[in-house]
Amino acid sequence: KSNNSSFLQIAQETLKRFQNDAKGDLETRQKAVADLVAPVRESLSKVDAQIQQMEVARGAAYGDLKAQVQSLITTQKELQSETGNLVRALRTPNVRGRWGEIQLRRVVEIAGMLSYCDFAEQETIQSESGRLRPDLVVKLLVVDAKTPLQAFLEAFETTDEDTRRTCLANHARQVRDHMKTLSGKSYWEQFEATPEFVVMFLPGETFFSAALEQDPGLIEQGVLQRVIPASPTTLIALLKAVAYGWNQEKLARNAHEISILGKELHERLRKLAAHITAVGTNLDRAVEAYNQAVGSLENRVLVSARKFAELGASVAEDIPALEPIETTARALSFEWDEEPTEIPSGDRKAG
Repeated sequence: KSNNSSFLQIAQETLKRFQNDAKGDLETRQKAVADLVAPVRESLSKVDAQIQQMEVARGAAYGDLKAQVQSLITTQKELQSETGNLVRALRTPNVRGRWGEIQLRRVVEIAGMLSYCDFAEQETIQSESGRLRPDLVVKLLVVDAKTPLQAFLEAFETTDEDTRRTCLANHARQVRDHMKTLSGKSYWEQFEATPEFVVMFLPGETFFSAALEQDPGLIEQGVLQRVIPASPTTLIALLKAVAYGWNQEKLARNAHEISILGKELHERLRKLAAHITAVGTNLDRAVEAYNQAVGSLENRVLVSARKFAELGASVAEDIPALEPIETTARALSFEWDEEPTEIPSGDRKAG
């Protein structure tokens, strides 16, 4: 028993010592692991905070995006509604014609034309075939904006492809028929100083391109019928060319007027030079007459008058001697090498 007790006591002491050593070693290892894991825990905390912030920002951005999409959907619906209203309005011939006239006026103003100066709207004339009233008459150019668009609008509304092609073909046919109608009116014979063609204005690029796609010979046919189809872009270029022609004509006219004014000025300067020369000649004659009078006075009169002082007569002052004038008028040094061109009688009187 004594041995067993000693053994147990020794074993307990040894175990206790091992437990204390193991506890100290465990605490050391736990502390080392904690020190090792602490930066990772801190980084994970930061990442978690950032993820939460990103989630909040994403939620806010998603809300804004949803509001923008909703606004876009509303705007799209309003645009569809307004487009439908516009299509329905353009089905009315009067509204469609007025819209084409407004588009035409905008194009003309973009090209730099001035109302009542470079163009006239709805000008009415009387011809053998009746009363004609083109939508707009630019100086030297007649423009019509009543192109039919009914078939194109029907093609725009339909969703069936075959129906769309049929409507577009009808649109091209209507444009060709309108060209024939304009050709028959012969606007160029009713207005003076206009080229022998009329411009058929289509108020949109799509109207012209759709008709041209269905009927590629439309432009050639128009030229043969003296009708030029024009979209807004084409008409702006045409009007710019017309304005350039006006400017060149104005420059040529101004140059001619400058030439006439130069000839008139030359003639007037020639007459003024003749007058000044006559004045100089008369001055020379006056000086010559003065010198003759002074010589006669000195030789005939003052000689006798001065003898009063020599004979002892009381005089206040002696009579001074009169000197002749030796200076002559300066002649013009400018030479007129050529005779001036004859000028109108009214300007001759003014000169």
